Amino acid sequence: MRSALLLRMKMDVGICNANTVLQAMDNPAYARTLSRMTLFNDGIGVDIANRALTGSSFPANLNGTDLIPFILHTIGLPLRIYLLGAKPDPVARAAGHIEENYPGHHIAGYRDGYFGPDELDAVIADINASKADLLLVAMGNPRQEQFIVDNRARLNPTICIGVGALFDFLSGDVVRAPKFLQMAGLEWLFRLMQEPRRLGKRYTVGIYRFLAAVWRLRAEARRAAELEGRRRTPPIL
Repeated sequence: MRSALLLRMKMDVGICNANTVLQAMDNPAYARTLSRMTLFNDGIGVDIANRALTGSSFPANLNGTDLIPFILHTIGLPLRIYLLGAKPDPVARAAGHIEENYPGHHIAGYRDGYFGPDELDAVIADINASKADLLLVAMGNPRQEQFIVDNRARLNPTICIGVGALFDFLSGDVVRAPKFLQMAGLEWLFRLMQEPRRLGKRYTVGIYRFLAAVWRLRAEARRAAELEGRRRTPPIL
């Protein structure tokens, strides 16, 4: 990411958890959108899927709530940052949080994510006028990734990242799970307890559908490997 900034090579990042992957499996257009981005893994669900399909775990969990502060702390470059998404008050407080805790960077602009198609040109113009290096988009899946990819030709920031609920966490509107739950991969359970109505279906029916899809893909991969092995086995004369 630092190299992309130094070389001014545009880079788009999507952070994918189990719900993101499931949406992509249900929606081919969204899958095509994600295929045009650099994808980072988020959460125990996609790690389980990776182990089931490849036999190995991801080196680290790259959820946006931890990743973005890490980038701001370690990038070693002064960044101009634009925040797009969430509601007006949370995004304003998130901007204040970044300026207070990462004084080496500058908030070039921010606005909420509640705008219609007729305001799109004005939103893009405001982002470009800010001369931001880094655009953080917090509008939820699939809207944030679609916004980045669909409008990339007109967006000037070098790095664009879809960050989900990051602004709600930075603003203090949503509380992070205790560290021991994060380390155990159970932050999703804490989120479910906080917002059972909004997240209930995602973390019940959604998890079941995701795991069922993973096992189906695993079985298909094994069958394909067995067939390939039979083709390559020479006949016994």
